[in-house]
Amino acid sequence: MTEANAGNRKENRGKLYGVGVGPGDPELLTLKAARLIREADVIGIPGKDRESCVAWQIAVSAVPEMKEKEILAISFPMTKDAGILEESHEKGADQTAAVLDMGKNVVFLTLGDPSVYSTYGYLQKRLTERGYEAYMVSGVPSFCAAAARLGISLGEKSEALHILPGSYPLEEGLALSGTKILMKSGKQLGAVKELLLSGKKKANMVENCGMAGERVCSSTEEIPEDAGYYSLIIVRDGEETV
Repeated sequence: MTEANAGNRKENRGKLYGVGVGPGDPELLTLKAARLIREADVIGIPGKDRESCVAWQIAVSAVPEMKEKEILAISFPMTKDAGILEESHEKGADQTAAVLDMGKNVVFLTLGDPSVYSTYGYLQKRLTERGYEAYMVSGVPSFCAAAARLGISLGEKSEALHILPGSYPLEEGLALSGTKILMKSGKQLGAVKELLLSGKKKANMVENCGMAGERVCSSTEEIPEDAGYYSLIIVRDGEETV
């Protein structure tokens, strides 16, 4: 392939957009997200099909005409095995590159914001390394929506704000000064609750914020031993259980 042909090929490639659809309430989808979804040639989803994809269900409620779009389904396994994750991310990048090479623009849907613990980041990194154009489009993060649902502030004056993955060890994180956000805590909820109670930490939890089956817990004691994957806990300094 000549240098000129290679340049033309790149010019004819589609663009990739990682679009945050917010935490669950379709009314929190941004105007920019809705516009890009309407303009997209292909909608990328993190899952095997539309019916089981939460991000799809949120977005289609706000942009129903999306039902007519071509779908690019990319399955990402729920595992911490580095080898399996690397293989799935590379496969997802290959699938997406094949569509972009046809000159089609892809909007890849992601819950919350694509910059916060989102699988989209792995796709963008690999595709930009291959020379494709890829962009992130902000969405409302789940912890902001949960704080609004609870009617609480996440930070005041000089308070620090820490975002922690709830499925990993939390002892050090909970010892940090300021407000702690424990994201996706469902699978580890029993252990997390035990840590909070032993440290006399007051916490709030919102499960499935803005979605069907939303549940709000306004104290550490109310937090159940188990809950769904989309369970978020907020722990604030200066507040302890008695």
